[in-house]
Amino acid sequence: MTQSSTRTRIQVESLTCTIGAELHGVQLSEAAHDAVLHAEIRQLLLRHKVLFLRDQDMTRAEHVAFASRLGPLEDHPVLGSDPDHPGLVRIYKDLDSKPEHYENALHCDATWRDRPPMGAVLRCVETPEVGGDTIWVNMAEAYRRLPGHIRTQIAGLRARHSIEASFGAVLPMEQRHRLRARYPDPEHPVVRTHPETGEKILFVNAFTTHFVNHHTPENVRFGQDHAPGANLLLNYLISQAAIPEYQVRWRWTTNSVAIWDNRSTQHYAVQDYWPAVRKMERAGISGDRPC
Repeated sequence: MTQSSTRTRIQVESLTCTIGAELHGVQLSEAAHDAVLHAEIRQLLLRHKVLFLRDQDMTRAEHVAFASRLGPLEDHPVLGSDPDHPGLVRIYKDLDSKPEHYENALHCDATWRDRPPMGAVLRCVETPEVGGDTIWVNMAEAYRRLPGHIRTQIAGLRARHSIEASFGAVLPMEQRHRLRARYPDPEHPVVRTHPETGEKILFVNAFTTHFVNHHTPENVRFGQDHAPGANLLLNYLISQAAIPEYQVRWRWTTNSVAIWDNRSTQHYAVQDYWPAVRKMERAGISGDRPC
């Protein structure tokens, strides 16, 4: 462990060589009201991309207050939010919960928004004795490790992301169309630039449906894509998030917290704990338009 500040006495323990650090000696309930401490945590977040803390016995109001310092909070159109704490989403899984098929996929939160979330603060309320881990992936590292010719090929590509084709797929057609009318499929760069660090990030995930500008004379021969074709290329890029060398895996305990930068990471909530109960509460922070 290394001490990052004499004043705050935050101890930073890196969990892998590429992503993730556990913080010791700090309470987020205090950081919610301490601008200097909060700024230090934000800088650590930019460096490590996901931060973990244990024994954070904070109220929902304190949870929201801390997350709000990172930026305005946003509701989820499908999951909703706590009526007393707008922007705080309860993700409770028990025997009465409907089957969920979106957490257990590698994804970047809500890229079906024109302005996807900047990040999130997730607290564990109740966890299984075994199972229920979450995995995060460093997508800046995934971009850096791509072969040079692939980086050249995708430099100007853009892609669509869809809530209709994911959360909306189980809805009747009219409801699905209304959802899409509310959240039209946005177009994002395949490689985005982090607005604070300047890093290049591979920005495709489980919500990405197709490229919008691949079908050009340079890429197409007699109406067919050159190899690798658009679908093969997109699947190849999405598959990079599954490489273990870019990942960190976190085992939850009650009152543990994860803070992640949604602009540069993907994550996967492992659903291997049924019939145990898993209860999480997440505050999502509004973001900017990827460029």
